[in-house]
Amino acid sequence: MKLIIAYIQPHKLNDVKQSLYAAEIHKMSVTNALGCGQQKGYKETYRGVVLEVNLLKKVRLEIAVNDDFVQPTVDAIIKGARTGDIGDGKIFILDLAECIRIRTGEKGKTAIG
Repeated sequence: MKLIIAYIQPHKLNDVKQSLYAAEIHKMSVTNALGCGQQKGYKETYRGVVLEVNLLKKVRLEIAVNDDFVQPTVDAIIKGARTGDIGDGKIFILDLAECIRIRTGEKGKTAIG
């Protein structure tokens, strides 16, 4: 079992969701996030004051999958999120020690679904 965490551009969320659905991956958590990487932000002038904006809007996807679905999930995220520009995002893959479905008490691979 793995936990896949991906940070992507907000405007690419629908494309990523469509790619995941096409790969038959329907379960995910999505949250808004702020961050910066190689983009380093930008400068903006507001009422004559220069502001440095270095935390940019991102979307964080969390998807728990069984080992068979790791590569299809990663491929779908890349397919939907890639533009070729700096700031496309990052994907992290972590080992998932345990998963428990609250409703039924199922554990492990069957709880992920």
